[in-house]
Amino acid sequence: MSDQDRGAANSETAYAKINLALHVRKRLPNGYHELETIFAFLDQGDLISVQPGEGVTLEIGGPFAQGLSRTDNLVVQAATRLAELSDVKHGAHLHLDKRLPVASGIGGGSADAAATLRLLNRFWGLDHSVAELAEIAKPLGADVPACVASQTCRGTGIGQDLEVISDKDLPGCTALLINPLVPVSTADIFRAWDGMDRGALESGPVITAARNGRNDLEKPAIAMVPLLSDVLQVLDDCQPVIARMSGSGATCFALFRSLAEAKNAESHCQNMIDGLWTMTGEIR
Repeated sequence: MSDQDRGAANSETAYAKINLALHVRKRLPNGYHELETIFAFLDQGDLISVQPGEGVTLEIGGPFAQGLSRTDNLVVQAATRLAELSDVKHGAHLHLDKRLPVASGIGGGSADAAATLRLLNRFWGLDHSVAELAEIAKPLGADVPACVASQTCRGTGIGQDLEVISDKDLPGCTALLINPLVPVSTADIFRAWDGMDRGALESGPVITAARNGRNDLEKPAIAMVPLLSDVLQVLDDCQPVIARMSGSGATCFALFRSLAEAKNAESHCQNMIDGLWTMTGEIR
């Protein structure tokens, strides 16, 4: 095995998640919310790598590493849970290259945990199926099972009842992500939701369903971060297939049919609003 192949085998991308639509239907007694969503994933994200080690340890680097705990972290929780449930006796020294903004509605921590499960499943030779890993992931967070598969799917319940979408219109679309680098609390955004059920997410082709859908957390997020309204307007001006806030924010996204269109939109947004974080990638 070459050094390049060995490096690829010992690393895993934590693919950025976007919610093409997010319908919040009601609050549940356990603190979660019943919702309907369409998950999609970019081919870009954080990077998790592993080397042999004693126990489970974590180092963190990258542009968004500051302030993250090496012990109270979903990566460590995911690795520890997998080891305990699979009766693993050897350890892992993990490294997280944090490339996505924290608390940004694109699955950062959840995607990191999911990538850790996929990586250690391979590194430890466990041979769990994707479905088994998704089941293991459930206690780690509402979005983690969807991030395990990292493919377009509908989520219901608290987002963990998943139905894979086989839709040829979406893969290959280029997504532009924009974040004003204002972290928002998922819990605070959900608490600010007005509790009104505005109806179900329609079935049918994913792009049509998404465009006819909505993000019910967009309004409370804009109330907390008014700049999001400007970001969404600038994205709309670029005439994308769809533009919306993802998850609980503050990342907004737009889908385009080509990389060139996405790159032009990225330049336009950076010229119109200072201090934005941006990323482009294809939908997986």
